[in-house]
Amino acid sequence: MNQHLKKLYELSTAPSRIIIGLMSGTSLDGLDIALCRIHGSGLSTSTELLHFTTVPYEPEFKKELKSISFKARVDLQKVTLLNAYIGTYHGELILKCLQEWDFAAEDVAVIASHGQTIYHAPKTKHHLAEWPNATLQIGDGDHLAVKTGIITLSDFRQKHVAAGGEGAPLAVYGDYLIFSSPVENRILLNIGGIANFTYLPSGRNAELVFSTDVGPGNTMMDQYVQLHYPGKQYDENAALATAGSVNQGLLAALLNHNFFDLPFPKTTGPELFNLLYLSEALSVSNNEGLTNEDILATLCEFTATSIVNAINRSMGGLQDFEIYMSGGGMHNPLLVKKIGEKLNKTLKDTKELEIDPDAKEAVLFALLANECLTGGRLDFGSRPGLPAVLMGKISLPT
Repeated sequence: MNQHLKKLYELSTAPSRIIIGLMSGTSLDGLDIALCRIHGSGLSTSTELLHFTTVPYEPEFKKELKSISFKARVDLQKVTLLNAYIGTYHGELILKCLQEWDFAAEDVAVIASHGQTIYHAPKTKHHLAEWPNATLQIGDGDHLAVKTGIITLSDFRQKHVAAGGEGAPLAVYGDYLIFSSPVENRILLNIGGIANFTYLPSGRNAELVFSTDVGPGNTMMDQYVQLHYPGKQYDENAALATAGSVNQGLLAALLNHNFFDLPFPKTTGPELFNLLYLSEALSVSNNEGLTNEDILATLCEFTATSIVNAINRSMGGLQDFEIYMSGGGMHNPLLVKKIGEKLNKTLKDTKELEIDPDAKEAVLFALLANECLTGGRLDFGSRPGLPAVLMGKISLPT
């Protein structure tokens, strides 16, 4: 038997596994690397975060990624080259981190790699009746496995699409395992480039669990700052937005899109919510002359309003729930304040649930790999967007 296949078999019955979870989101700002020890599987899963870091991408690499991301027409040769390059590059970053952490690569069971999303195309985006939901992540798992010598699971989203989902949000599968409570209704709100949330009812009733994208998170604010303030990646501490005023006409134009009327669950990405979307809203509302500060204030209000509207609509009047945040948006004080005031809630973060909120998404992919290895298959009932599947393609180092 191939030694790596034998190792996979042994891992499937081991009481715990060391798994590295990788996440690089639509913000394209860097790679999250989470070294986890995961015990058990299914609802008996427990997770210990041993080490975590975010490795920022170099400006030139980020520029190359942006050139092929979230656009319908790109240089296919560059896509092909970056698919291989990212796999090897992520492997180099992992090896460097393991060295810094004084942790041997041979002690890592597997790597769980999300890859880099370059295009997300659900039917609600492409509107081509004869074509399916689709999504594309690059950063080949074989290159990652060969570079590190570690078995790698990758390309998790394809199974979700193949089984009838849209490839997102996948956080629900991990959220349910480690954040469900027997006594508290919880919303796990992740504000990355795109905002999404998972609703976890008390009692761990899988058939009542709910997860959806809701619209833009940081993506439009960050894109605007990067365009108009060279050298800045985001509006630090919401200083620019705080100095501006919300323009109600622009806000109404931003909210006037049929995405917000679509039934839950649904998915979206920067393919829709981008600077072109903003430009069209500015034109329609006759607000091309707004200051940068007013535009950023309005974009912050747009994100907050879309999140709150989605929560209120999906909860159907239920107020008995707590919100735990993760993602870069939780560091935006103005955004957090707006969401909290609109919902009349004090927002918490997942640190209170013993998971670093900045590491959460990377940890969740480690959990997906753990479920794939152990054979667990979460069943949320026969509902759209939540297929009962194991996810991850396996790449062997040799």
